[in-house]
Amino acid sequence: MTALVAMIATGLAAGLAPGTATAGGRQGDERGGVRFATFNASLNRSVDGGLVADLSTLGDRQAANVAEVIQRVRPDVLLINEFDHDAEGRAVELFQRNYLSRGQGGARPIHYPYRFSAPSNTGVPSGHDLNRDGTVGGPDDAYGFGLFPGQYGMAVYSRHPIDRRSLRTFQTFRWRDMPGALLPDDPDTPEPADWYSPEALADVRLSSKSHWDVPVRIGRQTVHLLASHPTPPVFDGPEDRNGRRNHDEIRFWADYVTPARSGYIYDDRGRRGGLRPGARFVIAGDLNSDPYDGDSIPGSAQQVTGHPLVDDRRPPTSAGGPAASQRQGGANLTHEGDPRYDTADFADGTPGNLRVDYLLPSRRLPTAGSGVFWPTPDDPLFRLVGDYDPALPGGFPTSDHRLVWLDLRC
Repeated sequence: MTALVAMIATGLAAGLAPGTATAGGRQGDERGGVRFATFNASLNRSVDGGLVADLSTLGDRQAANVAEVIQRVRPDVLLINEFDHDAEGRAVELFQRNYLSRGQGGARPIHYPYRFSAPSNTGVPSGHDLNRDGTVGGPDDAYGFGLFPGQYGMAVYSRHPIDRRSLRTFQTFRWRDMPGALLPDDPDTPEPADWYSPEALADVRLSSKSHWDVPVRIGRQTVHLLASHPTPPVFDGPEDRNGRRNHDEIRFWADYVTPARSGYIYDDRGRRGGLRPGARFVIAGDLNSDPYDGDSIPGSAQQVTGHPLVDDRRPPTSAGGPAASQRQGGANLTHEGDPRYDTADFADGTPGNLRVDYLLPSRRLPTAGSGVFWPTPDDPLFRLVGDYDPALPGGFPTSDHRLVWLDLRC
């Protein structure tokens, strides 16, 4: 095999397109469109200000690995899930300055002149006993699970201008205001949808973090990056409050992109409705729902993957996903879904590896290529993903999720 063919083969095994970074560090931006990416990068910390402190230095190994993955794939528009939010935006700026702007592991620096972050419901006290354990307070009684406000937040980095005047956030949209919401039910009472008290239900928000409509101007066109990170459908009881919330957080986008169904939606500034007919969009983020496996309510992911305005005909794939499924065994061997589409390396016993991270373009946006950054063990870039290792903080050198990318002809 010639050196060039070997280099291209390495990139394809990692889930990269020809012309992007390879193990040898050679990169090029020659490709057939604008590259979007989503990455649950696990850039969350256990104390408020912890991420800012880590990113203020040049020596955080995990942050350097996250930056290298991004530099290898070189997306033009990037959503990062699990990126702790701070009101001053210091973490977003420090990650650019100290990590993305510096070459990591032989990769070339990358600069994003346009960045966005906003408050998250995680860690914001609700003032109610949402988990009904008899006390009020703590991460499980916050509007979204979190030890402090902003933990597990989101950030957007872009090479293309963000239309901030048209940008919309839906952090405070109340769950009960969604028609036909799957509100959790106390199984020990005859009344329906009564897990939350009337006082709590008047305040409970739909978004566990937030929902954002981030319009990105690409030439003369606008593409709406629809960003979110629904709650995992576990860590609850028979009322299934997290599974139901996950379902409805995903449903929000299915309704938002459908003009006939979005009239009930209001944003944080009081503007009502969803996207206009014909708008171009990409639904992005860790949706915490696999179409076939795992613990989410059946059909949750299909609300968007099977939506008539969404193109999921050719999901992003990797060679590393099937290799990991076979190597790790356990629940992976009983899954219905194709491991080529997996995007997260979860516990082998249950639930196994799943497809939970998505880039779903509108059908008006032709796809030029896609992939999941998941190298096989014989690839030099495997060091950036690895297998679970309890000796590592978080169990992985970078994250238990994989970056997903999509090239669009905008």
